[in-house]
Amino acid sequence: MKTKFGWVELWDIRYDHDVIIHTDRTVEKRSQKKSKRFKDPYGRHTSLADHELVVVKKEKPDVVFIGTGQYGDLPITDESKKILSRYETVVMPTPDILEVMEKELRPFFAVLHVTC
Repeated sequence: MKTKFGWVELWDIRYDHDVIIHTDRTVEKRSQKKSKRFKDPYGRHTSLADHELVVVKKEKPDVVFIGTGQYGDLPITDESKKILSRYETVVMPTPDILEVMEKELRPFFAVLHVTC
């Protein structure tokens, strides 16, 4: 796993957008469309909003990873923090969190921001 500004490579596949990794290790594009409404209260960045974490309850991961971008600038809404407080959660800049994720053997859910 590796990343630079604007992309992340997971299991030898490069993604040029934010991603969600499910507990079965499938990867999908993170849609920020609904989260755009939270942009103003959190500055110029589109935050991680609670609706993006609804699936976590269904998947029941042992740990949740939130990669906050290359420089750690992804804001997390208060509602999202409440949801994440129910799980073992690791929040770090994306380059740092990849190192931790590579060593994780338990089922996990992840949201990885690839810019800022």
